[in-house]
Amino acid sequence: MTMMLPLDLPPQPDVPVLPGLHQREDFILRSEERALIAGVKDAGLTPFLFQQWTGKRLTKSFGWSYDFQTGVFAPAEPIPQWAVPLKARAARFAGLEPDELEQLLLIRYDPGAGIGWHRDRPAFEHVIGISLGEPATMRFRRRTETGFSRANAPLAPCSIYHMSGEARHAWEHSIAPIEALRWSITFRSLRKSVV
Repeated sequence: MTMMLPLDLPPQPDVPVLPGLHQREDFILRSEERALIAGVKDAGLTPFLFQQWTGKRLTKSFGWSYDFQTGVFAPAEPIPQWAVPLKARAARFAGLEPDELEQLLLIRYDPGAGIGWHRDRPAFEHVIGISLGEPATMRFRRRTETGFSRANAPLAPCSIYHMSGEARHAWEHSIAPIEALRWSITFRSLRKSVV
């Protein structure tokens, strides 16, 4: 599957929910969304395993993978060609070079699925996600002396987000459970100490 995604984006106000979190709605067209969902469906996703627990989502990593069973971070299959134009466009949104985005994570969220509180693995630096299908909410929290500071960011279909700096390193994030099928395409760069 080959898709041509335009690289020029019309200006849009950028008012981040948190420092280091930048978002844009309507990043891709609905027709592009359908083609990307088809690419994700054909990628050979498998159940997400975390120690003895099986999640309500299917995943597949390209470029680099982290095995939550063994704790091993290792090279994986190359990023598929159908995702390369999207990677270039996502890199442009984040102010990065396409070659800096060395990892791709594809996820299918089944109804009722979400992701618990976490920070992405320390091996990764920039995190750029594209949302497909059902809308979702990304929740953020940071421990304070009296509990937690919290914030929410909506993830609309066809939207993109970029986490770096404070949002990436000082806050945990999670995805609230969703009611219908959702897919996500996440590109990540590696920390300089890893490469």
